Amino acid sequence: MPQIFHPSMNTLARVSIFGAIFFVTALLGTVWGLVRSPYLTEAGVIRSQPVPFSHAHHVGDIGIDCRYCHTSVEKQAFAGMPATEVCMNCHSQLFAESAMLAPVRESYRDGKPLEWTRVHDAPDYVYFHHGVHVSKGVSCERCHGRVDKMPLMWRQNTLHMEWCLECHKDPAGQVRPPQDVFKMNWHPTAETPTSAELVAARHIRSETNCSICHR
Repeated sequence: MPQIFHPSMNTLARVSIFGAIFFVTALLGTVWGLVRSPYLTEAGVIRSQPVPFSHAHHVGDIGIDCRYCHTSVEKQAFAGMPATEVCMNCHSQLFAESAMLAPVRESYRDGKPLEWTRVHDAPDYVYFHHGVHVSKGVSCERCHGRVDKMPLMWRQNTLHMEWCLECHKDPAGQVRPPQDVFKMNWHPTAETPTSAELVAARHIRSETNCSICHR
């Protein structure tokens, strides 16, 4: 029987197959990298705000406690954003004429809240409760990073499900004593209970059931 295809077609077929495999692998790698890039996760990206509020100054330099501004963080799902009156408690006297704080004074005068841009914003299909995590000993620093070193706020972590599951699968080592939850750069001392003791004291279990976060 006469040969229909030239022998070189064998080589072409092999090259095509390996080329397709390489292309698909490269495509999947690109998608994988894109999904985890700051372009989509916004991790490390500074968001524009109506006022350039500096956590580094207010928390790091002055030492203001997180709960002064985020008043509902210990009891409610949402940590809360400070009303303009909270800002004006200090800034009616300090830097009262600063051009930078003009939006704050305007908000206070007109009674219209400042429209802050959410930096840590979980998807609508995810249920997250700040009060539960804080009461169990999960620190602000664990999720938000060293805010006391952030001149402008950025997202420290991706907020991907796999990142959440790191703690949910193995909560030991992720919690602190209650009095240390709001401290930055905290380190355990010789008197600090062990991770196992902290987990046992708060009845913390490994929770990976889908319904915990997707309700």
